[in-house]
Amino acid sequence: MSASIARPDLVYQYPAHLRAQVEAAPRAPGVYFFYAEGDSIPLYIGKSIDIRSRLLSHLRAPEEARMLRQAQRIEYQQTAGEIGALLLESRLIKELQPLKNKRLRRQQRLCSLRIRDGVLEIIDTTAICEGPQLYGLFRNRRMAIEALMLIADEHRLCHTLLGLDKSTGRSCFRAQIAKCAGACSGAESHEAHTQRLLAALERWAVHHWPYPGAIALHERHGEIEEYHVVDSWRYIGTYACESEARLAPRLTGQAFDADCYKILVRPIMFESTPVILL
Repeated sequence: MSASIARPDLVYQYPAHLRAQVEAAPRAPGVYFFYAEGDSIPLYIGKSIDIRSRLLSHLRAPEEARMLRQAQRIEYQQTAGEIGALLLESRLIKELQPLKNKRLRRQQRLCSLRIRDGVLEIIDTTAICEGPQLYGLFRNRRMAIEALMLIADEHRLCHTLLGLDKSTGRSCFRAQIAKCAGACSGAESHEAHTQRLLAALERWAVHHWPYPGAIALHERHGEIEEYHVVDSWRYIGTYACESEARLAPRLTGQAFDADCYKILVRPIMFESTPVILL
């Protein structure tokens, strides 16, 4: 058995029939698949910037050891970088619904927070376009309310002004126990409360699309090149060369996917990933 499969910091070991497959896995970005005997749908889909190292990291928890005992083969698909691996994993989990992965669904409707005329609203949204600033991409209203309650506790915001409680015309109970700064009773102005709310929401700000049209994000790893075509935060597809990317269809009716947005926002807004205007 190779030293890499029997590392002392790993609690478990790969079953014998999988060890050669782990050894053969590349130290490269991509997506990997565990299959049970005779199955065409994977037990589990994962991704990494180093497939082989990630496969070895599955040897630290008992539930992962149980999954490995079920697996009969490992396959993988290399990508040109982390973005490609994340996008491919997200798409395949939604399409194939592997038994051991967290269930992901394409969300047709999402909830976001919006402040209009000083009033906080929870709104349904199917797209991000120019207009009022939105905060958060929540799968339902309950999750939006839970997020509001969290920042209210962190920043002593008023449940009444947030629309979480009905107004009684007097100081709220949270103000009496110092969990509200008193905007409900006049101890703090509504304007000051709104400014503190905006500052608290900033971490959840949803970015408007920063380009006039579609772009391609370019990644390369060794001989593999990929061009990920994106338009208005909608992932259109991955192509092997720039000329193919320029011919990619513009899927104007495609639903907004919050998971793709979360994958793409960092490389597009905050990193130096090469961008090609299409």
